[in-house]
Amino acid sequence: MHRLPRPGAPPIFMMHGLLDSSATWIIMGPQNAPAYYFFDNGYDVWLGNARGNRYSRNHTTMDPDSDPEFWTFSWHEIGIHDLPAMIDYILQQTGFKKIGYFGHSQGTTTFWVLASMHPEYNEKITMMHALAPVAFMRHVKAPLLGYARSFVKMSEPRIREFMPRKEMLWRTCLASPITEGTCLETYYQVVGKDVETTNTTMFPTIVGHFPAGCNLKQISHYMQLIDSDRFCQFDYGAKENMKRYGKSTPPDYPLEKITANVGLYYTLNDYLSSEVDVKRLAKILPNVVEDSLYPHKKWNHMTMLWGINAREMAHKRMLEIMKNYSYE
Repeated sequence: MHRLPRPGAPPIFMMHGLLDSSATWIIMGPQNAPAYYFFDNGYDVWLGNARGNRYSRNHTTMDPDSDPEFWTFSWHEIGIHDLPAMIDYILQQTGFKKIGYFGHSQGTTTFWVLASMHPEYNEKITMMHALAPVAFMRHVKAPLLGYARSFVKMSEPRIREFMPRKEMLWRTCLASPITEGTCLETYYQVVGKDVETTNTTMFPTIVGHFPAGCNLKQISHYMQLIDSDRFCQFDYGAKENMKRYGKSTPPDYPLEKITANVGLYYTLNDYLSSEVDVKRLAKILPNVVEDSLYPHKKWNHMTMLWGINAREMAHKRMLEIMKNYSYE
């Protein structure tokens, strides 16, 4: 974890999305990034990192560069093991009984896993803010999805770590205006095209931090959700499923057990989190206290985090809502 320390202040925890890192919450600088905004407004800000990314590759006994066993996780394990460890550490260090939780994309997926499989953690969350929530995925519309599916299918037996942070990518993207434009267009093909609010002058900085690496199994697990139209545990095939789950198909995550206060923030041009799928999720979660589908037609998967006007149009409202809930 990383931290913007304000000892004695109420703690909030921010968890990034797939292929991202803690940098996502600060990358746009003190005048625009959400982590700075909440710090400036009196919060002790903690930033998590998913296992396997550039900041989270340490292990007591295994070397991620040489031990395949390190890469046996999906986002399921991040939700089951890593989030509770980080939350408990924050509470132990700060002395508070609850934290505010901010998740983006996979950072919401892992929270749904945590709060449904370990429902006692609902009592440790003052409010969960879900930015670009991901659970059901039937209506994902990323144009590059077919390429990603083919790559996962071909690569799974041999490749585990996917798109780790490499300086070569940064150098290639910034080699010329043409290559930078190509990288930017590829980015749009993944998250949704939002030319109006994308800070293109910051794109070199973004490419310096993103992608930050993940495990290919995390992507494979998401692909399974698209195909099955369910929000369920990893499908290992009928035989292995019987060993692990006691039945031939993986069990659904019991979303009805998520009793924490939840705010849903989503957009109309998000290629990875469709408003149709989020509305389906909203009907199942027991305690949705904020359901914000932003009316801006071009806002994409990253606009709430990185958009030029995100502080004014998104972060301020999140702060207002959070002030309504107690840390006791």
